[in-house]
Amino acid sequence: MPVSSLSYAFTYLRCWPFSRVFFQFFLLIQLCFIPLGYAQIDIFKSQSAKQLVTVLSDSQVQLADKALQQAFLERAKKLQIKGQGVVIRLLKDDVKGSQHQRFIVQLTTKQTLLIAHNIDLAPRLNQLKVGDDVTFYGVYEWNKKGGVIHWTHHDPKGKHIGGWLLHKGKIYQ
Repeated sequence: MPVSSLSYAFTYLRCWPFSRVFFQFFLLIQLCFIPLGYAQIDIFKSQSAKQLVTVLSDSQVQLADKALQQAFLERAKKLQIKGQGVVIRLLKDDVKGSQHQRFIVQLTTKQTLLIAHNIDLAPRLNQLKVGDDVTFYGVYEWNKKGGVIHWTHHDPKGKHIGGWLLHKGKIYQ
């Protein structure tokens, strides 16, 4: 072997124990701190949910209604939004695939929205009646009748922003 190859091999062998110790130390640090990162994410999510689940003020309702009106005009899809409406009609559950409790709310702008609430993943609103106020946080999808709000529940896989419904002070997610 040439001298340069020997010196390289010697340097590599001499550094190997250090590299191994460094690698083990690095792995140990990651194993210790990864769970802490997940804990912080969970804390952040729960704090965000607490901040999001509130009854809207009149000005917030007006802003949400304008945003939903604009979403309808633009035929928007997959728009995560918070709003509030009055229940004007209760519909039969959709039982094809995942079961959904369905009802129609009317906004202050007279726009109507179908709320499709997945009752396989979230509790049913058993006390819901025509005339009740419902605050929602979910995904808007355009349709010719005003739009649909879905994803009003948590995501068991944790890949999608969780939604909710607020009815008479109780959160359904």
